[in-house]
Amino acid sequence: MTLESLFLQNLSSPPLLFFILGALAALFKTDLEVPEPIAKFLALYLLMAIGFKGGVALSQGELNLAMVTGISLALLMACLVPVYVFYWMKSRVSLADAAATAATYGSISAVTFVTCTSYLDANNVEWSGYLVAAMALMESPAIIIGLLLYRLHQSQEDDSELDIKELLRESFLNGSVFLILGSLVVGWISGPAGKVQVAPFLDSLFIGVLCLFLLDMGLVALRRLRDLVGVQSTGGLFQLFLFGLILPLLNASFALLLVYLFELPEGDAVLLLVLSASASYIAVPAAMRLALPEANPSVYLAMSLGITFPFNLLVGIPLYHLVVTQLVI
Repeated sequence: MTLESLFLQNLSSPPLLFFILGALAALFKTDLEVPEPIAKFLALYLLMAIGFKGGVALSQGELNLAMVTGISLALLMACLVPVYVFYWMKSRVSLADAAATAATYGSISAVTFVTCTSYLDANNVEWSGYLVAAMALMESPAIIIGLLLYRLHQSQEDDSELDIKELLRESFLNGSVFLILGSLVVGWISGPAGKVQVAPFLDSLFIGVLCLFLLDMGLVALRRLRDLVGVQSTGGLFQLFLFGLILPLLNASFALLLVYLFELPEGDAVLLLVLSASASYIAVPAAMRLALPEANPSVYLAMSLGITFPFNLLVGIPLYHLVVTQLVI
């Protein structure tokens, strides 16, 4: 299967088309809005649904070498990415912005992950439920590493001290992380019998809710891209835009090497590349506002949500799938 056919197939999917619709609505400055409470409900639904389904999948399998290997590789990427992103960015933006960007790209986008699982399901490609746990576990290490690197490289004393206890609480008990892990446990305990009971809610409505959520994300993504236009940095606007495209490809390339070395199956390999290539725009900004308020959201949030997120949805997912099928499988 060629990149063109995979791209066209992905482009014709309703969730992606609704994302494009939302972006067009923002581009033409319509008054289309998804109310904040509804947008939050949609996000909670998607996190709960993907966590529960992953837990059910885990309940049907056994703890084995493949599971341990996959989760270990995911955690390795979550620790590796923020380190080299920080050192790459710190000469181009402020130290705080470099740390926030490092944490953002070391962490993950749950929506990109959910969209990829929908893409794999539509293409009848099997994937393992343990990757839901891997997704949740990848949120926290990048936040902690990014902040630690910032403190280590601070040239002068800061008036405010970092509250380690609060940082750890925000990293490990962040609402999205807690919901994913909690739903995973619920799905694991209830198993296939529990899935049957909630199937009308979690299965039948899933694609429709994803479409509505991506409509909202299209609106938000284009507005964040506009924020980037006003950013003044030592690297310049063009470099930041370029980094938003290069970083997901670079991160996916490192993940591809690990996938090749450890021979992950097709679906798991694609999801690991997607997790590594994605960037957080929910958990990390919440943590940065608390622990690193001097970081500029118009840099790290505009890059992740305005550039990397749409790139992964439009081009990245089918591209990573093609690379896996051609070079690994």
